[in-house]
Amino acid sequence: MRRTAVSAAVLAVVAAVAACGDDSTSGAGDDPVTVGQIVSLTGNYAPLGTENEKSVKLAVEQINAAGGVLGRQIELLVRDDKSQPDQSVLAFNDLKSKGIAAVIGSPFSNSALATIPLVDREEIPYISLTPADEQVNPVHPYVFVVPATSATYADRILQYLKSQDVSRAVVAYDGQSSYARAGFAGTKAKAAEHGITLTATPEFQTTTTEFSAVFNQVRSSGAQALIVWATGPPGVALAKQYPTAGLQVPVVFTGAQASKLWLDPVGGAAEGAVVASSIGVVGDSLPDGEQRRAIRELAEPFQQKYGYPPPQFAQDGYSGVKLLVAAIDKAGSTDPEKVRAALEGLTVTTPNGRYAYSATDHAGLGADYISINTVKGGAFVPTEWATRQLAMVAGT
Repeated sequence: MRRTAVSAAVLAVVAAVAACGDDSTSGAGDDPVTVGQIVSLTGNYAPLGTENEKSVKLAVEQINAAGGVLGRQIELLVRDDKSQPDQSVLAFNDLKSKGIAAVIGSPFSNSALATIPLVDREEIPYISLTPADEQVNPVHPYVFVVPATSATYADRILQYLKSQDVSRAVVAYDGQSSYARAGFAGTKAKAAEHGITLTATPEFQTTTTEFSAVFNQVRSSGAQALIVWATGPPGVALAKQYPTAGLQVPVVFTGAQASKLWLDPVGGAAEGAVVASSIGVVGDSLPDGEQRRAIRELAEPFQQKYGYPPPQFAQDGYSGVKLLVAAIDKAGSTDPEKVRAALEGLTVTTPNGRYAYSATDHAGLGADYISINTVKGGAFVPTEWATRQLAMVAGT
């Protein structure tokens, strides 16, 4: 009887010690929280990916300097997908063997979509930095999108055009880009709700360099605006050619162009163009409040470190880290299922806006946090309409 009692006591102590060392609790010791990042550092999407990486590293540095999460430092493991979907898959498989708590995903929609089947299988939280709607419609349990989705951008652009009494528009889009295709689909689906008829929908390719055919369709269809869905070089080329096309209607670009990476090569040809963006891109135009403070938390150190304001892609990377860390803190754990559950109940204000994920909404960011800007003096300036709209949410 005495031996049995002692054995039971020893087992109880061992169980207690094991529980104290369990990584699923907040007392997980001094081991770092390992987070993977898959990012395009080479290839066509390197301009986007490098901004993602800069802001992710900045967020991690700030969090670690403040004591980390759950009393532990964050260790960031970065892998280059080379702007190729198959490389993103290889990167995910490599990272999953490193004991990661989560993955911050590629800015390239095609890479993210190629990786999601592995995320579904491995059940590792994936914080996506690309806005393709297919990632969240239908919901994938472990996938959470940071940028406003393409359809959300489409809705906001249409709201603005309606406010400007536009009733006829042309939508030109890159048929090889998941992001652009989703944006076109969202525009087509919602146009009638805003009283707008799409008079032409020309498709181009990522390799297209000359856009006179698109401009001719705008001219011949009687459109009052041209909406462009593109990423990378086509968005630059079209913008540079537009001022000499002889068209007197506004050209509207999306968040993919809300960056100096677009402004700088386009130069003076960008003046007067309309560009949608995250609220964070125009933070200096906002009234004081929680939202502006969240934007400054990124903008001031980023400007100091790199010498220019954080572009759209930096807003996304920084916001992604803040969302993930808030979920780990809320869960009191790095257990994937607990982090996923915490994300689904999360409400957090970041430079991109106020997120409210749920079990049925893994996008979490509404159109209210998208600004519609014009380019003035080489900078993005909110339109009068956007200034009024953003004031409604900026202080909340």
